[in-house]
Amino acid sequence: MSTPAPIEDFPALQRTLPGGEPLIYFDSGATSQKPRAVMDAVTHQEMHANGAVKRGSHTLAAESTMAFEQARESVARLVGVQPEEIVWTKNSTEALNLITYVIDDISRGRGVSVLRGGRKKKERIEAVQERLTLREGDNVVITVAEHHANLIPWQELCIRTGAELRWFDLTDEGRIDVVDGVIDENTKVVAFTHVSNVTGAISPVEQIVARAKAAGALTVLDACQSVPHIPVDLHELGVDFAAFSGHKMLGPTGIGALYGRAELFGAMPPFLFGGSMVEIVRMDKTTFANPPARFEAGTQPVAQVVGMGAAAEYLMEIGMDAVARHEDELTARALEGIQQIPGVRVLGPADTEDRLGVISFDVEGVHPHDVGQVLDAAGIAIRVGHHCAQPIHQHFGVHASSRASFGPYNTLEEVDRFLDALAGVRSYFGLEKE
Repeated sequence: MSTPAPIEDFPALQRTLPGGEPLIYFDSGATSQKPRAVMDAVTHQEMHANGAVKRGSHTLAAESTMAFEQARESVARLVGVQPEEIVWTKNSTEALNLITYVIDDISRGRGVSVLRGGRKKKERIEAVQERLTLREGDNVVITVAEHHANLIPWQELCIRTGAELRWFDLTDEGRIDVVDGVIDENTKVVAFTHVSNVTGAISPVEQIVARAKAAGALTVLDACQSVPHIPVDLHELGVDFAAFSGHKMLGPTGIGALYGRAELFGAMPPFLFGGSMVEIVRMDKTTFANPPARFEAGTQPVAQVVGMGAAAEYLMEIGMDAVARHEDELTARALEGIQQIPGVRVLGPADTEDRLGVISFDVEGVHPHDVGQVLDAAGIAIRVGHHCAQPIHQHFGVHASSRASFGPYNTLEEVDRFLDALAGVRSYFGLEKE
């Protein structure tokens, strides 16, 4: 079967494992494999254009700076935003923490320090900062479906500010249950996942954003599991912030991105302090650069940024519509097959409607780690554990699960091999005859 991303582009997928089995990689939800185009871009940057970004006038510095900003343009284009609305972070976890720490700083009265310009500008920015201020009596809304990176930072922020933490619960099949009364006139932030990293369920973004806007609340989207797999236009979605990672979208580790609407970034104080994020530094006072530079203190991971830009270009070249259609086929085949295996339960929606190729499952009587080892012996790499999402596992009444997640390089034949191996797991442990 042809794939949008040819396996020839991915050296890691062409290896044979120690047991003699060809590798089937079904763990893209944790970290994706990288195509040659990404590795070549990183290598070229390191070998031929290595220079300090925005710190020199020589050729290598100029080339590095150009590649650094071109990558920002590519990533911005992938998600439908402007380059100045993309801030580089080391991953989505840092991006989400950045938002919560800046809100905490503003709530403590630090935000005015970034202001420059006349009185009207100052008043306009202070009005935005008021939206970013949390006090006792305010609340933050999240969901039970969140990855810990979009849960714990909000827990901690509410502890620091005295705000209340609320959440949307889930339906029986693991979808966000957007009930009345959770978002109200005191809600300041609604933070939620675009796609669950456990169930693959796509969140009702339009509905949640509409309720948040009606309450005057800001929206923060965890887009880690959506950006690599479906067309995403953050402006069209109407969210205020969004976070996603390079290593989940065929790019390098150590690099991620935070999207923020320009007027919000413009009113936010820095998260880290140091070189390249300043305007004027005196011994008694410092003024700060405009975003995105304001949030990119210190020497940046230039090669990784370039690699994330190359990954964005690779995905756009093969087409996100093509990626989504292909992975939908894989998901449909896998869901149908898993549900025919006795003793195996899918955690989440049973069909492909409003869900992506992240499939967690529970094998009755077998620990997820044992499931993973049996499949690994068959050459199949999956994720096991709680996937940094313990509350949603508690919702399904399990401590952990096994998870298969697809990428644009996987095939239907690989899904069939996976189903054959999974069908033999319980009998391997003597729980039933094949």
